[in-house]
Amino acid sequence: MTTYTITLSAAEDKALKSVALSAQDWIDNAVHERCRIAMDEIVNAEVQRKLAAGQPITGSKDDIVMAANIESAAERQARMQAELEAEQQARLEAEQAANQGA
Repeated sequence: MTTYTITLSAAEDKALKSVALSAQDWIDNAVHERCRIAMDEIVNAEVQRKLAAGQPITGSKDDIVMAANIESAAERQARMQAELEAEQQARLEAEQAANQGA
């Protein structure tokens, strides 16, 4: 199990307490709900992938998520950044080649 700790300013804490009976319960609920949504997305994608491949679907929701080969948000951002930079470089090289030929 992983534990996360957050720090709120005095103003943030006061604001949160104005909308939540328990700041800790609200934070816990928000994070758990986002995790539930992400897990549902992963499970749905894995079920569709396995059905398309004719593979059996076994295990609990947790088992399916843990076995899924997925990119983390950080990995996805790094991949997309690298793709964008490669695209920009190719565009620049094409422009330079066109300018040299003109």
